[in-house]
Amino acid sequence: MVNIEDFIKRLEIILDYYSLSASSFADKIGVQRSSMSHLLSGRNKPSLDFILKIIEVFPDIDLYWVLNGKGSFPKNENDKVIPYPIPEEIEKPIVPIFPNESFIPKDLFLEIEKLDEKKIIEKNPVEIKNTIPNTSSDEIEKIVLFYKNGTFKVYTP
Repeated sequence: MVNIEDFIKRLEIILDYYSLSASSFADKIGVQRSSMSHLLSGRNKPSLDFILKIIEVFPDIDLYWVLNGKGSFPKNENDKVIPYPIPEEIEKPIVPIFPNESFIPKDLFLEIEKLDEKKIIEKNPVEIKNTIPNTSSDEIEKIVLFYKNGTFKVYTP
């Protein structure tokens, strides 16, 4: 966890090192001036986005130093981050081994597609019955057509 008081001290060291005011530093890294003010006063804690912007704009600031005071500021050329070694199990892709080389795994989704096709073919179209009364006194106000893709059109005579 980041100690906010120590973080503020490190932030002030950065401002002094680059001879920047809090507002010019905020402008340079692309954050609001008020958020910088709130950080320096201890009202707010730094967000990950704020830290990443600092590291992006000022590459000689060490991430671990700005977060918890470990490391050096500015970065030494000799300080190189050594990544943890990646275990061999992760590096090599896992290839399934089948006892019988002629065995081909079954496509599980093929059956679902065939079932869907059968349902579409077997489905009887709905019969549309004329339910509009055919009297001369009724006038059509509007006609609405609904399409299967969810759209519709309205016709007003």
